[in-house]
Amino acid sequence: MPELPEVEVLVRHLAPLLKGRRIGVVQVRLAKVVRPDSPRRFAQALRGARFRAVSRRGKYLLFHLRPAGQGGALTLTGHLGMTGRMYLLPAKTPLPRHAAVVLGLGRQNFIFEDSRRFGRLTLAAAPRRNLGPEPLESAFALRPFVAALRQSRQAIKVKLLDQSLLAGVGNIYASEALFRAGIAPALPARRLSESQVRRLRLAIRAVLRQAIAGGSTVPLNYTGQGASDRLFYFGRAPGAPDYYEERLQVYDRAGQPCPRCKTPIRRRVQAARSTYYCPRCQRA
Repeated sequence: MPELPEVEVLVRHLAPLLKGRRIGVVQVRLAKVVRPDSPRRFAQALRGARFRAVSRRGKYLLFHLRPAGQGGALTLTGHLGMTGRMYLLPAKTPLPRHAAVVLGLGRQNFIFEDSRRFGRLTLAAAPRRNLGPEPLESAFALRPFVAALRQSRQAIKVKLLDQSLLAGVGNIYASEALFRAGIAPALPARRLSESQVRRLRLAIRAVLRQAIAGGSTVPLNYTGQGASDRLFYFGRAPGAPDYYEERLQVYDRAGQPCPRCKTPIRRRVQAARSTYYCPRCQRA
């Protein structure tokens, strides 16, 4: 599932492509993704609106729109789920099989494609209402972070997945940050010392910034049916190689040597999610 870095990369690519574009025809091909609105109300609200900007909140994409024929503002909230993709495609190109929502932009269509149907594209603000601070912004301060962790009996790896604690950090980067900070993933959050929390805060910022700077594990574009390639949620920074493999140090590397001490990386399950760690560098 895409986390903060992948969503941020997508936002940076879509923002200049969509700014100022006017929405014409709106097709909702999968009603589930626009709930709680009906497809009809969703289409009525978006038809004629113009994109003002695209931003991010946690793992959500925020499409800021100016409604047709009126003042005010409209925000469309997108979540990629597990398999969501958002990209532009020439209007004459046949729509992909799993296109859930299609926004006509003249010579191009904005496509939200989702084969497993866990994603969302909605006018509702509720999904992002209880999100915690952004990890790369000043609101992610040491003292509140220490205080929040001291109130939790959960394992620190599990607690980091709580989006009300910190917005945008998921399974991959939680494992990576804990390794970088030298903290055992099973250690109860309340038992972390202030120096450990300080290291963890810096590690979270570092792994997220590195992932954003590098792009992601797969190429930004792939050859579609037409001359233009489609844009995945995974991407790469300008000037980066066409194929960039994330420099993940422990995630999905069970049995491989730790990059620091050469001890085999281990995998364990926490809250139904895979955790990867070095038993020597991350002693409890």
